[in-house]
Amino acid sequence: MIKAVIFDMFETLVTLFEGRTYFSEDIAADLGIDPEVFRHEWHTIEKDRSTGKYTIEEGLEIVLKRLGVYSEEKVKLVAGNRKACLKLSFDAIPEGSVRLLEELRKKGIKIGLITNTFSDERDLIRESKLFPYFDVALISFEQGICKPDLNLYKKMTEELGVKPEECLYVGDGGSKELFAARKAGMHPVQCTWFHDLAFEPHIPCPIFDEFDHADTQLQILDYLQA
Repeated sequence: MIKAVIFDMFETLVTLFEGRTYFSEDIAADLGIDPEVFRHEWHTIEKDRSTGKYTIEEGLEIVLKRLGVYSEEKVKLVAGNRKACLKLSFDAIPEGSVRLLEELRKKGIKIGLITNTFSDERDLIRESKLFPYFDVALISFEQGICKPDLNLYKKMTEELGVKPEECLYVGDGGSKELFAARKAGMHPVQCTWFHDLAFEPHIPCPIFDEFDHADTQLQILDYLQA
């Protein structure tokens, strides 16, 4: 019997593809530089930004200095635009996501969050209306490790006080999270309700036939007897 549901955040409970998107090409346009050059340098420090080594501002400073275009004003511009766009995403949290968490609460199901996030994303998550629903939230920027590290899944079950086989793991599939959840002994379910919003080159993950799927948030409730 399922006693806990563990969620990913982005493209699972909230999507970055609603409202104004702000991806590498948008940052590069604001800076007046080649998007491929920026994307390459930005991605080289993605893990460090995800595990708390650098804040967004510190990461931008490093990359812009490497590219020879650094200024405090440019860092403030990009960091401010990122935060504004993230806020739009969290202001547009679907009612289905909130309803799902409410239904799980009513059923006495424990709720966890495992998410790979940067410093600004962490701040918006903690400020969001979703955050109070989580019994345990493991945020990579705070934990110092990222999915698919199995230590995150192990820590989640320990802190929730459940066995892996008593957990659903729900995510869009990025960062090999579904494979890690399965390896950890959980029941992974790939959510597809935001999939059609994504566009190249930012499609987070293909749809995997080998996993169970949910096309709407409330379909997750059908898996509670797994």
